[in-house]
Amino acid sequence: MDNQTCYRAVLARDKRYDGRFYTAVLTTGIFCRPICPANPPKLENCRFMPSAAAAQAAGFRPCLRCRPELSPNFPGWHGTSATVTKALRYISDGFLNENGIPELAEKMGMGERHFRRLFQKHMGTSPKNVALTRRLLMAKQLLCESSLPVAQVAHAAGFQSVRRFNDALKRNFRLSPSDIRRKSGSTVSKSAEITLKLDYSPPYNWDNIINYLGSRAIPGVERVCDDSYSRTFHLQGKAGSFTVSPLENENLLSVSVRTSEITSLPLILSRVRNIFDLDTNIAVVNECLSGHSDLTERIKSNPGLRVIGAWDAFELTVRAILGQQVTVAAATTLSGRIVSRYGLPCKTPYASLTHIFPSPEILAKADLSGLGITGNRVKAIQHLARTLTDDPVFFQHPSNLTDFITHMCRLPGIGPWTANYVAMRAMGEADAFPSADLVLLKRMQKNGSPRPTAKELEKISENWRPWRAYAAMHLWANDLEESEN
Repeated sequence: MDNQTCYRAVLARDKRYDGRFYTAVLTTGIFCRPICPANPPKLENCRFMPSAAAAQAAGFRPCLRCRPELSPNFPGWHGTSATVTKALRYISDGFLNENGIPELAEKMGMGERHFRRLFQKHMGTSPKNVALTRRLLMAKQLLCESSLPVAQVAHAAGFQSVRRFNDALKRNFRLSPSDIRRKSGSTVSKSAEITLKLDYSPPYNWDNIINYLGSRAIPGVERVCDDSYSRTFHLQGKAGSFTVSPLENENLLSVSVRTSEITSLPLILSRVRNIFDLDTNIAVVNECLSGHSDLTERIKSNPGLRVIGAWDAFELTVRAILGQQVTVAAATTLSGRIVSRYGLPCKTPYASLTHIFPSPEILAKADLSGLGITGNRVKAIQHLARTLTDDPVFFQHPSNLTDFITHMCRLPGIGPWTANYVAMRAMGEADAFPSADLVLLKRMQKNGSPRPTAKELEKISENWRPWRAYAAMHLWANDLEESEN
């Protein structure tokens, strides 16, 4: 986008551009979101940055009114560099808190020099600066919205010591933790629950998402009730739970987390963002897909449809295996039986949330007989579990969608449908497309014409790249009870 386009978005406070760029104001030294409520600066005083990290690296500090830490995490280039997109997910999960840039570059399957060049091109700064900005903005949000003591805020955001945290805040924000907390009005308490806000770019169809998750909620692990979604989890050796609900009249979701391991908070929030697909510029997706006659009316009637993600790739893959050739309700029942027999008991605020989904180590040795699961699916689940036990980062090896599908299909009992389904929901692959899905084939059948084959649908879907997962969600939209086959 050129400067004039960016400036028009700033003048209009256009929500569609939130997260696509940031306005660095030369006269104040502050950078803002396009939707900032402050009086807009003159064009000659503006520099438009591709990311918050680029603005911060250039010496600008975040605005206290529009709060860039709440902005959706998609820059304007989103979708044009799968490598940077995937690397950003690792950074959001806290990978660089424990590892270095060379290790992250290796994970992306490329040399460090080229990896740094990609970040400079697309983010306007280095991976190190991106990671620092994420930590600082995470800390700022915790200071503004939570009642955690400063020491816990520092550790939750990924800083190794309170002194380094204080130094980084003063150097980058020119504020101390107490300054930020005083301006936000938050106070310190010992509450076991941390409630934070997550932003998204409208339109957003919460009802569709909650219905989709509700029909697939694993008994004992997930709960959909009173317009909210809750689930249990196990991270860094600790059990916990969270609840997500919409905030009325705001483009925000409220996330209430209960965990005794505060350093897992960035990873929890990152996964929540992925489940609810908060970092997609849906206006760009709709613009791309609505030009195709098969999708035009569907997008008009449901412009806020998202690709619903998953908490854990192993859990989702087990669920997908159970869902092969059966109804959604049947797969949900089978999942609940596995949890009831082998899930880890845990305490939560909700009577219906009682267990954590069993780990690969448990299911690798589990006796799944008598649960109503066919022999072939039992073998597929246990082979998957043994694979994850031997190789905990199995899902992270492939660096692109094609390799991921091939990687998954080497496992017994997993074909292209399951591999694509896992790719789109668990791995965030926006171009994944389960072309063999029966509902998709039925939806693409023209009046009086034979139903297309999977190969023919795959060819049709070429026109929907790089957003084929969103096309699938639109075709599935009115068949929530049928879309696992």
